[in-house]
Parts: sequence; structure tokens; C-alpha cells
Amino acid sequence: MDDTEIFASEVYDDVAVTEVIRPAAIVTEESARAILVELTLNDASRGGLWTSDPRRWTRWTAPWAGPAAPGSAQQIGSIEVAYGTPSRYEITIYRVTVTHTGAALGWTVASLSNEALGFGGLDLATCPRAELAAPPKPFRF
Repeated sequence: MDDTEIFASEVYDDVAVTEVIRPAAIVTEESARAILVELTLNDASRGGLWTSDPRRWTRWTAPWAGPAAPGSAQQIGSIEVAYGTPSRYEITIYRVTVTHTGAALGWTVASLSNEALGFGGLDLATCPRAELAAPPKPFRF
């Protein structure tokens, strides 16, 4: 981690590792559907270990105590996603964060990503990647 990341993690005291996925990982339509179904079936408020919303998938240490109450469950980490990009039914994974709790339990960016991507038969190392466009030509007078 660079100095800025260390400072931010000390200030907020909840993040051990944050990694921007470059180039971003692209989850294809078929895998995306399978992952979203499994995240729903494994929702922490219903006895699973994940919560998800349109921006983030979050892994917990234990199922929640109730529908909106994590109880003693602690966050292991989160995967930040964008739905509908680069095409309508694909999902882009652009950032993964592991908390201090997750790091203490042995979780890494790769292991957290691989658990979620595994629902769709993927892993971070072999997941398709976004194509990076060349930067525009510099403006000249």
C-alpha cells in the first residue's frame, strides 16, 4: 500500500487492502446471471454469507441476525461492480476491498473475488478483461 492508502485505512480503520482491478474484470451474461442468482440464494439476511446491491457485493463472516441487522457478523470485504457495462447484460468488477477482519482470517483480493466469481464458473485470473482504449491525442494549438 502507498502512504495515502495507509493513511486512509488508519483514519477509517476498516480497510486492510483495496485493489483497483485494471483492466477491469468483465463477467459475461451467462456467468452474471448465475452469480446474481447465487448471491440472492446466499443472502446474509436469509442464512447465507453475502449481501448485494446494484453497486456492491459484500461477504460476511456469518449470517445476519435479521433482515436488516448484521448482529455479530463482521464484514470480510466487498466487490464493487457496475451492471450493464460494457454491454447490457454484463457486469464489470472494478474494485475489491478486504477489511482488517477479512485479512486476519486469511482473505485476499483474489480469494474474495474467486468466491463470488466461482458462482458463475469464473475466477479473477482467467476472467475476461475490459479493453483499454488508447488515450486521446494531446490537444494542440
